[in-house]
Amino acid sequence: MLHYDAILFDVDGTLIDSAPGILHTLEEVFQKMGVDVTGVNLRRYLGPPLRKSFGEHFTDPALIEKATDLYRDSYAVKGSHECAAYPGAAEMLQRLKDAGFVLCTATSKPTQVVTPILEEKGLAGYFDFIGGASEDKSVDTKTAVMRMVLDRPELQGARVLMVGDRKDDMQGAADCGVPAVAVMYG
Repeated sequence: MLHYDAILFDVDGTLIDSAPGILHTLEEVFQKMGVDVTGVNLRRYLGPPLRKSFGEHFTDPALIEKATDLYRDSYAVKGSHECAAYPGAAEMLQRLKDAGFVLCTATSKPTQVVTPILEEKGLAGYFDFIGGASEDKSVDTKTAVMRMVLDRPELQGARVLMVGDRKDDMQGAADCGVPAVAVMYG
């Protein structure tokens, strides 16, 4: 069996069930932007970067940015609190820390958004580094987030495993040459 030194975790759908807050916020933003999403499966937007998701509905970059800003403003106030850590997540992270693994996140959520969520849910303290997307477009894909996290000093020379629940997680891992496992509950 392969041995790893470090584990990168996606957050949404892997460590926390954030779907309720994300879906409520998406509905709110689409309503404010005049987009009828009746019959649209909003769950497909769980995982991908916001700009990519909003780009399916708006071609004007200014509208994509407006929708992204509306989402982030609302999510910070309401949606980010409509989530829960999956049962056993804290215990699993503690066992991994006790076993000596370096633990990091690699999430499409901006770091300044995900950090308070992980703190609120009691998970932040398990991580050596909380890696997330940037607010701008500079680090806006799972691959870009993973590359940024993998550049951390504590991961140099480490054998790293990615754990996630979505296609973007698996694609990011493949793009970075990192083995990955998928959880099936997210």
